Amino acid sequence: MAEPLAVPGEAGSDRSAAVVGPAHCVALGVEYDGSAFSGFQRQRHAGSVQQALEQAASAVADEPVQVVAAGRTDAGVHATQQVVSFRTNAARSPDAWRRGISSLTPPSVGVVWAKCPAAVFHARFDALWRRYMYVFSDAPAPPVVGRSQVGWSRQRPLDVAAMHRAAQCLVGEHDFSAFRAAGCQSRSPRRRVHRARVRRWHGYVAIDVVANAFLLRMVRNVAGALRAVGAGDLSTAAVRSLLHGRDRRLAPPTAPATGLYLVAVGYRQWRLPVRLPPVLGVAPGDADGQPRAGSAPAAVLR
Repeated sequence: MAEPLAVPGEAGSDRSAAVVGPAHCVALGVEYDGSAFSGFQRQRHAGSVQQALEQAASAVADEPVQVVAAGRTDAGVHATQQVVSFRTNAARSPDAWRRGISSLTPPSVGVVWAKCPAAVFHARFDALWRRYMYVFSDAPAPPVVGRSQVGWSRQRPLDVAAMHRAAQCLVGEHDFSAFRAAGCQSRSPRRRVHRARVRRWHGYVAIDVVANAFLLRMVRNVAGALRAVGAGDLSTAAVRSLLHGRDRRLAPPTAPATGLYLVAVGYRQWRLPVRLPPVLGVAPGDADGQPRAGSAPAAVLR
């Protein structure tokens, strides 16, 4: 088991309200195929990952359970390393939580690890950074097998070097309004991108972005802009102008949800594996860019 997280609650915040009461804290690493769901967050008239997890965890705990997640992914978006947490009166071993919840979720959702921190832990508010990867195929024909696992670019081949150069405009703290969806509820459009990298990987083009947090559809909008750069329709200077202009209406179309993966989340004093998209031909668990415990993201994610 990893060292317990000891981050005190903040008076008057949602975080403090979420950690009072029951004695036991449970954290889960979750993998899911987003094509089967209308997003992570619970919805009134559509299936969600949160609903599937809460139903399974409540059955194992024998009491109602509400989970919180490090990232609330959109409909169709996948996760190989989502982190969720909940509080419960039920005392179970980490393996009992993992096995029990996985046995009760749909085949498109699985718990890959479970921990029972001795101290307060909140999957969302304790997260220092999130890492997303977007995977494009620029093959001559759209994929058939695995078509819900990648985004397809009609223009080929994409200029990966140009895409990587343009991505460097996004590194640092900026107002990302030009890459923010209209329905975003975040109070501030400012985010800090620690790293943005584009490379060709086993026949695919992978966009790899690490930031303290993301706006609604921010990575998909970034992917859409970088795809336009790779196709020769947009320059690095144009991407910089889009960022500084803060006008979403001037940006290229949003990339489809099918190619996006949440692959890692960073926490203080807690080392978690990076689980890369299986379509890249790398076994989940390979620690590409895995941070050291207690390290600052900018120092370790290069």
